[in-house]
Amino acid sequence: MTKEEELFTAIGLKVDGSAKSQMFGKPCFKVGGKAYVSFFQDEMVFKLEGDAHKAALSLDGAQLFNSSGKGRPMKEWVQVPYSDHEQWSSLAVAARAYVYTLNNGK
Repeated sequence: MTKEEELFTAIGLKVDGSAKSQMFGKPCFKVGGKAYVSFFQDEMVFKLEGDAHKAALSLDGAQLFNSSGKGRPMKEWVQVPYSDHEQWSSLAVAARAYVYTLNNGK
């Protein structure tokens, strides 16, 4: 396991209500059965909206998540490089809150 994946796992295990799982064959964490973060190409991927989404995309090297590589990014999902790993924990909390709200209507 790379240092990047170790950090991804440590963050996911600390987020309240998370369950480790798979998304597109890649490691992810879910809340209420829905993915909110994933790990892809040694980078962490977050499902975000609003200001958190804008902030994540503004990070150097961040991009919309395009797991297929066919130019069809998942618009809510932002892939953030390890160079911004100090942001990963707060982005994971924001992603978890967003997905939890989507699933529970709150």
